[in-house]
Amino acid sequence: MIFFENTKIAFANKNKSELRKTWWLFRILQIRPLYVFWRAFINLSNSLKIPVAWIVKPTFFKQFCGGTSLEESVSIVVKLSKYKVKSILDYSVEGNHSSEIIQQTMDELMRGIEIPACCANVAFAVFKPSALFPEEVLNRLNSQKELSEDILHETNIFRERMEELCWKAYEMKIPIMVDAEDFAFQNFIDDTVTEMMEKFNREKIIVYNTLQMYRMDRLDYLSSCLERANQKGYRLGFKIVRGAYMEKERVRALQIGYPSPIWADKESTDRAFNQALGFCIYHIDKISILAGTHNEESCFFLTELMKKNGIDKNDRRIYFSQLYGMSDHITYNLASEGYNVAKYIPYGPVNKVLPYLIRRAQENSSIADQTGRELRLISTELLRRKKSK
Repeated sequence: MIFFENTKIAFANKNKSELRKTWWLFRILQIRPLYVFWRAFINLSNSLKIPVAWIVKPTFFKQFCGGTSLEESVSIVVKLSKYKVKSILDYSVEGNHSSEIIQQTMDELMRGIEIPACCANVAFAVFKPSALFPEEVLNRLNSQKELSEDILHETNIFRERMEELCWKAYEMKIPIMVDAEDFAFQNFIDDTVTEMMEKFNREKIIVYNTLQMYRMDRLDYLSSCLERANQKGYRLGFKIVRGAYMEKERVRALQIGYPSPIWADKESTDRAFNQALGFCIYHIDKISILAGTHNEESCFFLTELMKKNGIDKNDRRIYFSQLYGMSDHITYNLASEGYNVAKYIPYGPVNKVLPYLIRRAQENSSIADQTGRELRLISTELLRRKKSK
């Protein structure tokens, strides 16, 4: 039975000074007025183009991001590998979807496939589909039921970009994950990723889609994906997460007047998440998964599923994953027990990664259990080290 409370293993990669700094960062996130001030300051500075890297980079950026460049982030990959933890390098630049920026993003994503493919400690490549669309196209995809000719043209260009990335991943023999997007245009993303799976997931699983299990339709969708894959003769790869746009989705559904696609409560989402894990393990001969979760119960549930089905801990069809800078007690204890684990490591220029950082800060500040748990475990480890002197 795996034990997630072993703080000696969880924080073996941090010295006392690093632990104390991390403690203070999470403490700030726990104090609501301080967090609100920090977020307002960052948003205002970013909108006015006031440099904030001097305060963000050594604090929240360092905690939650691998570096400003791919090369800088590789040093984090090497550090994690010493503890049997693999990495997923995510170019997390958001906003400004001009054609020039999109091309720069494509170039960086291609590099993000080529360099990790040469490093055995990088488990997956990844990209966010919305980073490859002009912003006005995304807005119109959100609002139009029937797509105009120019929008159809842009969606065809997107398909070509996605296929280019998948071809590169196929050639470099590294799996590539496609992140989930808003409900409004996720169906288009799903259809495109399915096309890529059918093309590239025949000899081995290269392309992974993402299932946000707070959506009420995802279990049925998972079943239909398997049925199609069996008919067409290819295999499936899925990153399974709870979801990242819950409040946004509910507000949009209310504003436009359609039923909310999101489960009414967290318990339903948790149940759907575990049911998806169970379905995939039952069909593990056809499906490979990455369980992206900070939930201890779900991680334990998956380890038990593997044990009951006679699946080795290091079976390459199954990965666990947590975000860099969070839930180290899950990551490092799983890795110590021999399971496949990968840290999700965002990187990019500080000012362009700010939207990601704000979301991470908001996630930690809004989920009391997350921040409180981090603080409790760090305090436990600091006390253990003090007693062991």
